Amino acid sequence: MKKLVVLTGAGISAESGIKTFRDSNGLWEGHNVLDVATPEGWLKNQELVLDFYNQRRRQLHQVIPNNGHRILAELEDYFEVYIITQNVDNLHEEAGSSNVLHLHGELLKVRSTKDKNYILDWKTDLHTGDLDSNGNQLRPHIVWFGEDVPALEDALLLTQQADFFAVIGTSLQVYPAAGLIEFTPSSIPIFYIDPNPSTIYNVKNQVDVIALKASEGMPILKEKLLKLI
Repeated sequence: MKKLVVLTGAGISAESGIKTFRDSNGLWEGHNVLDVATPEGWLKNQELVLDFYNQRRRQLHQVIPNNGHRILAELEDYFEVYIITQNVDNLHEEAGSSNVLHLHGELLKVRSTKDKNYILDWKTDLHTGDLDSNGNQLRPHIVWFGEDVPALEDALLLTQQADFFAVIGTSLQVYPAAGLIEFTPSSIPIFYIDPNPSTIYNVKNQVDVIALKASEGMPILKEKLLKLI
């Protein structure tokens, strides 16, 4: 099977009802992102950060995948599909996608504040006093602004191996994720689904822009891809 690598962003999850910090002038559900999505915010007010992600986790249990997620999962019948997502929700997995790489962490996991490799599945609220096996506080398994992106190397490798590359629901403004498109093989087609697509620079590939929401654009992308196999 040909390898389809897909970079997804907040736009695909927004259609399921998950809000993003770009919805309202840098505010994420009424909070400044610097207060809830940085190491400094964690050190300043741990309770605020824990409560913020507890609310996000509860919200995640109330939403379901949309048509965009589902069609990506269906494409596994025809392609070897790898999804690189900037989203911290599990909607791709819920829709049935098998290979999902989370660049920015996962809302349904937590990790030790002292050992980055100590990671647990976590579906309920996280509180001060929830500790790892060595007595260290657990924190959300989220890559905050200013932190390294551990999955970036794997994402680069996948991108370089792609036969087809698609970008769905992202403004291509958040780095390093936005820079992945520059590492695609120069001979492969690139598809870009977003209602307000950014201009793409620094790529030699032909870019097929589908200026629609993910749920509307994915049926078109599926049709285009099936014609190429």
